[in-house]
Amino acid sequence: MAKTSSSAYKNTRAAAAVVIASVLRGKSLSALLPEYSLGIPEKERSLFKELCFGSLRWYPQIAILLKELLERPLKQKDMEVQGLLVLGIYQLLYMRISQHAVVNETVASAKSINRLWAKGLINGVLRRFQRERESLLENFSNNRVFQAAHPKWLLEKLDSAWSKASVEEIIIGNNTQAPMILRINQKQYSREKYLGLLNNADIAAESSSISESGIKLDSAVDVGNLPGFESGACSIQDEAAQLAAGLLELRPRQTVLDACCAPGGKTCHILESEPDLQSLLAIDSETQRLRKVADNLSRLDLQAQLLAAKAENPEDWWNGNHFDRILLDAPCSATGVIRRHPDIKILRKPTDIDKLIKIQLSLLEGLWKTLANEGILVYATCSILPEENDEVIKAFIESQQDVAIMEIKECWGKKTEYGRQLFPTVSGHDGFYYARLKKLG
Repeated sequence: MAKTSSSAYKNTRAAAAVVIASVLRGKSLSALLPEYSLGIPEKERSLFKELCFGSLRWYPQIAILLKELLERPLKQKDMEVQGLLVLGIYQLLYMRISQHAVVNETVASAKSINRLWAKGLINGVLRRFQRERESLLENFSNNRVFQAAHPKWLLEKLDSAWSKASVEEIIIGNNTQAPMILRINQKQYSREKYLGLLNNADIAAESSSISESGIKLDSAVDVGNLPGFESGACSIQDEAAQLAAGLLELRPRQTVLDACCAPGGKTCHILESEPDLQSLLAIDSETQRLRKVADNLSRLDLQAQLLAAKAENPEDWWNGNHFDRILLDAPCSATGVIRRHPDIKILRKPTDIDKLIKIQLSLLEGLWKTLANEGILVYATCSILPEENDEVIKAFIESQQDVAIMEIKECWGKKTEYGRQLFPTVSGHDGFYYARLKKLG
């Protein structure tokens, strides 16, 4: 089949099926959504997004059903048909759309992906699921992967790391839609003042319980409807991510390094929190990702030095002047933000974890050389796996003679040996980990 432009998929279900197929072939949802959304009529975009997120969120469960419903697996070249089947079953299970409409619309969408031959297959599979739904769900009532909608390898890692209650909390948090949370630019407004502006705009919201600058909306809204968004009054940032700036203990005239900074939410929060820093250097390994950082800085009218470089190789970029504070938001499995990136359930593999641990240790070792004596480094991940968190910190401090752990004396999250771990919570924060290290003089 000839390659078709993403903007050519005007049919909402066809576009969602192509996105799902692309994820199954290894592409990330966050990279695909903006491109494919452009071809969807504006009134259909919320449905398109729901189909993509929901189908991928429940994919481990739906894949088990399809294995039972299909006589033989579909070929790689027909992953778009798999995508239509996935979103068809997702709608039948989880959306309030008439079952008749779901089947008809999903079957008709086969034409839009140039798979007319698949109309009979899609119709047969969806109608069989309707007939056998109760017995199928009963058959898998004791299947852990089916019930949790998480890959087996991840469930095993969670079981070995956390209590049964904590694992259940994580699973439920991962399988619910993330709330929309704002970070108020307190250079412009107090949180109380901005809550008043939201109230005047008929946007229901409440203060975050863990972040002094955070506000949680009752339901998501278009950023264009947020008072003063374009002039920098607020930003979209999860409340767990908002904790980083406070942990740095910022003071005027300090020099700060934000390593692995893209997309720039924490970079901007640092500058909002302490406007009188001597300097802030923000590094990311990809030039393209730095453009997003620059856009965020521009909207908020903030200044930072941006540099495309590998933070773990300071010999390539460091001028020898030590930093008072370093934020290392390390690349990780992102297992704490699955609800925002449900494709992680498909794309992340158990073999990735060891590779990530090596990167995390390499970053710590490289950046430690650039930290001033008595300086503070905050290590952060959006992972809920101890291998990437406490175990990385343990390995690092055992390799150094000049590291002291600074206890994080806060009430949020769960205290661990070296830091604090937050789990994803329903209607609350994402999963995150923080540890704070001090360089001994």
